[in-house]
Amino acid sequence: MAKTLKVTLVRSTIGAVPKNKATVEAMGLTKLHKTVELPDNDATRGMIRKVNHLVKVEEAE
Repeated sequence: MAKTLKVTLVRSTIGAVPKNKATVEAMGLTKLHKTVELPDNDATRGMIRKVNHLVKVEEAE
């Protein structure tokens, strides 16, 4: 089974750089405290690294 990450939006994107807003939206996060499961790969890790001040990441089971 492939590894996944639980990503939760914990800070608002209001006032964020437009590039960061687009990254958060591309990850499927539209509202505060929404959680999505994403595959644990290099592309996802790079997106998380760009917006790590806006999201919380946990390992999914």
